[in-house]
Amino acid sequence: MALDMPPITGAWLRYLIAIICFLIWLKIIGLLKMPTRGQWRLAFLIGFFSTATYQAFFMFGMKYTAAGDASLMITFNPLFTALLAIPLLSEKMTARLATGLGLGVSGGVILFLYSPNVNLPADERIVGNLLIAFAALSWAFSSILMRKAMSEPTDDASEPLSPLTLTVWASITGFVFLTPWAGWETIQDGIPSISARAWWATVFLAVISTVIAYVWFANGIKAIGAGKAALYVYLVPPFGILSGWLLLDERLGWSLLFAFVLIVGGVALAQSEKRHQQVVSEE
Repeated sequence: MALDMPPITGAWLRYLIAIICFLIWLKIIGLLKMPTRGQWRLAFLIGFFSTATYQAFFMFGMKYTAAGDASLMITFNPLFTALLAIPLLSEKMTARLATGLGLGVSGGVILFLYSPNVNLPADERIVGNLLIAFAALSWAFSSILMRKAMSEPTDDASEPLSPLTLTVWASITGFVFLTPWAGWETIQDGIPSISARAWWATVFLAVISTVIAYVWFANGIKAIGAGKAALYVYLVPPFGILSGWLLLDERLGWSLLFAFVLIVGGVALAQSEKRHQQVVSEE
């Protein structure tokens, strides 16, 4: 898909389909109501980071790097979230967090220098990996904002937005940001000739990877809590690496495995800080 149409146009089509499905779903379950002005401001900021900038970095990154590399780089999201929580949520830098960050960065360096996907030009692959890392940083910003939005109501609302409704309205505001950029791509490159395979990929991303995945994730947060739900990010690298190997003939290698262990291990160590603090406080 990333090679079959301009990057932002692909993201725009994905969210056009997803938003239609989201609104239909909210109507079916009886949650379709307009946010307040304060909630719109939050959705505006979250949509900018979670949809507009995230999709821009991610789609451009996928033009240059391998799916296996991207799935590992996107796992930096929890590490970036933990770092941003220090200045934005007044959390503290600890030895456990610093060690986890060091492990994650080491895994990223190995992935940059020794990726098994040597069939891709090294300079392009490095640029692609950097763009995916910026996508993870964008998502981390939105995660901090979403944490605030779901924990306390705005001044003009009686209760916070639920994970699902917040996702829908943030997707809509992000879609608004993407629209002029997608229009510019169309002016520059013309209306793309999209293959049937790319259409299927776009529909899959919109319906399965966006709507169904977000609805299930929102239900998961409601059932088991945000902390436990966040741990499922560890499943992204193995699925991404195996899918790239099975579907795109990408290469596996020891460097990929080593980077996976360092990055995921670093993220796990960093995220274990809160559990460690809870145990210490209980004692």
